[in-house]
Amino acid sequence: MAASRFHLLLVLSLTLCLCHFPDTTWAQLRQNYYASSCPRVESIVRGVVQNKIKQTFVTIPATLRLFFHDCFVQGCDASVIVASTATNKAEKDHSDNLSLAGDGFDTVIKAKAAVDATPGCKNKVSCADILAIATRDVIALSGGPSYPVELGRLDGLSSTAASVNGKLPQPTFSLSQLTAMFAANGLTQTDMIALSAAHTVGFSHCSKFANRIYSFSRQGPIDPTLNRTYAKTLQTLCPKNVDSRIAINMDPNTPNTFDNMYYKNLVQGMGLFTSDQVLFTDSRSKPTVTKWATNSQAFQQAFITAMTKLGRVGVKSGRNGNIRQDCAVLA
Repeated sequence: MAASRFHLLLVLSLTLCLCHFPDTTWAQLRQNYYASSCPRVESIVRGVVQNKIKQTFVTIPATLRLFFHDCFVQGCDASVIVASTATNKAEKDHSDNLSLAGDGFDTVIKAKAAVDATPGCKNKVSCADILAIATRDVIALSGGPSYPVELGRLDGLSSTAASVNGKLPQPTFSLSQLTAMFAANGLTQTDMIALSAAHTVGFSHCSKFANRIYSFSRQGPIDPTLNRTYAKTLQTLCPKNVDSRIAINMDPNTPNTFDNMYYKNLVQGMGLFTSDQVLFTDSRSKPTVTKWATNSQAFQQAFITAMTKLGRVGVKSGRNGNIRQDCAVLA
């Protein structure tokens, strides 16, 4: 009996320890990870990013969104970049990822080629790390904060469309749904509010918010939390039965600048998605939105913290990953 009781206590104590054991999958990440193996990697990637932005501004929101969609599905392991094959439907072909712009993928693939063409760097730097660096660069090059990027990720060994199911936030999400999804990735509600500011750059197809301007409820076709003047503008930009390929700026005021205008817009009732505007209409998140609308520095610090934490999600190491020669092909 005494032995059984001891065994039970031992199991309970181990269970309690495991419940509170911190996630250490990102322990190998560090700044200047490639200092000896490929010391110029960050400047090489930045050069490619700068050239891509000169070709098209879409590079900025496309790369930023690609990083987010990658990290929330199986972690930051470049699995979203993998192309489908005859026997495997990859992440990028899930319905939630079909709107990812090709310029984000192209940025990473071109940067990988430039890094591998550098003497001593070939097959030394993962696609996952290149995406993390490029994401920091598009933010900084569009007016946002620059920050040191933790590196040392390996690329994932699998990529399936099925793994995307239920892992990405939807434009109709409530605050509770957003908070729960980010918490599942080790991110706080404050982190979520900060990362939502990625919508200060980029575009959205009309279908993603059409319900807010045409068929919201029995009480009225327009979402009452939506600024009326803005709603009319949206109806002009996105008439009923509009071409499904039409997209509009998510930030109507400074669409090409990464800034805190996102929060100023929310205060004015000009959040494009339900999941945007709810950050201001819900009393739990409203104080943070109000603060960041008038305090750009506080927002930028919170954003850097959140991006660093996002970059640690589901990091692959050891036998759980490798360095792909071709970012689009599993090795």
